[in-house]
Amino acid sequence: MFDLVGKRNWFFLLSGLIVVPGLIFTLLTPLTNGAAGVKFSIDYTGGTEWQIRFAGPQPSQSAIQAVLVAQGLPGSEVQESSNGYITIRTKPIGLLAPAPVSTPVPVASLAAGSPAPSTSAKASTPASPRASASSSPAVTASASPSASAASSAASRTPSSPAPSRSPSSSAAAGAAASPTPSSSPAAIPVPTEGKLGALATALQAKFGPIAEILEQTTVGPIISSELTQQAILLVILGSLGILLWVSVRFQDVKFGVSAIAALLHDVIVVVGTFAILGTLFGVQVDSLFVTAMLTVIGFSVHDTIVVFDRIRENRARHAGEPFDAIVNHSILQTLGRSISTSMTVVIVLTALLLIGAGTIREFVLALLIGIVSGTYSSIFNASMILVVWHQWEDRRRQQTLALARATR
Repeated sequence: MFDLVGKRNWFFLLSGLIVVPGLIFTLLTPLTNGAAGVKFSIDYTGGTEWQIRFAGPQPSQSAIQAVLVAQGLPGSEVQESSNGYITIRTKPIGLLAPAPVSTPVPVASLAAGSPAPSTSAKASTPASPRASASSSPAVTASASPSASAASSAASRTPSSPAPSRSPSSSAAAGAAASPTPSSSPAAIPVPTEGKLGALATALQAKFGPIAEILEQTTVGPIISSELTQQAILLVILGSLGILLWVSVRFQDVKFGVSAIAALLHDVIVVVGTFAILGTLFGVQVDSLFVTAMLTVIGFSVHDTIVVFDRIRENRARHAGEPFDAIVNHSILQTLGRSISTSMTVVIVLTALLLIGAGTIREFVLALLIGIVSGTYSSIFNASMILVVWHQWEDRRRQQTLALARATR
């Protein structure tokens, strides 16, 4: 019979070779203030992300950076893609603040249909963590019908509480009712006003007209900080819940701690891989990354419980055998099942990674790395940690008995 448990030190060494580089790159994130390590998207840092494509030749990153610096946006990120799009990430721009109101709005004016400042202020707050921001009423009004009411309300800032509508508001309402025939329903118009409009004007004056805008998103710092807190809280609560349930289910805290150790191994592998990819290729971590991590945690514990449950059965069935032999039997009995189950998921995720949409590529990559790591850690880490801990307790018990006999 093949002795997997006897080769546990080799498995620990392999895990160390995978975990340590990723952990080093992860720790570089706070040490370098984000210059290296994990690259967080605007979901967590706050800011504006703008993906555009010029009608002419694609300009270089340095040329775009020069325009951004001239527009008062130093430190912005510019990333080129193979499909001709350019991603520009800056500090939050494009959000219009509501104008100050000196006198309250009469109730009669509201009933007559006048836009209330409080309504505009509420609408200008993003309704979701990722809210597209527009810099001009006319621009937002000509956007796609799917974003009609919320976008037009968010971009319209009244300058006076008077009951009568201003000409610009009437024009915006008319534009919202009848979109521009020349633009497609899903097209995002090029902004012409505000800070984002000034940036678009400068870029077009330098590199020619902008042919298409793929994404235009602004996230404020308050929402980004809330997302970060929620992500950390979810991972901590999930880990504590798993520790408690596995310990109660197997009536031994060693099983729960071993499962958590394998779980941490998978988390560090996924986060470390993204830290390396972020440092070398600029791959970012967005809000879907937390969903991927929670899925990986659940899948990893699922495989671990399968092995642990077989260990519990074999301990009762083969009472008196050494614990490491029981664990080795259990691993060999469940090895084929675990690999087959994981391979079905890996095949689907690989297909999604190769031919799926680009917006979920990082999400699928995190799942793929986590599933492979979770299968490995459940078989070759969690069970081996359990054996090492059990043997350490046996040695400690024997030393205590020997000391008791010697003192008699």
